[in-house]
Amino acid sequence: MGKGDKKTKRGKIWRGSHGNTRPKPSKKKNDGKKKQS
Repeated sequence: MGKGDKKTKRGKIWRGSHGNTRPKPSKKKNDGKKKQS
């Protein structure tokens, strides 16, 4: 469990891969957080 482990989030960040533990960042413009003025 650590950087070399491809099943952990830290290992995925280190490898630059994505999966269930580290999903790819969504490129949606609307993420549900609206600014209230």
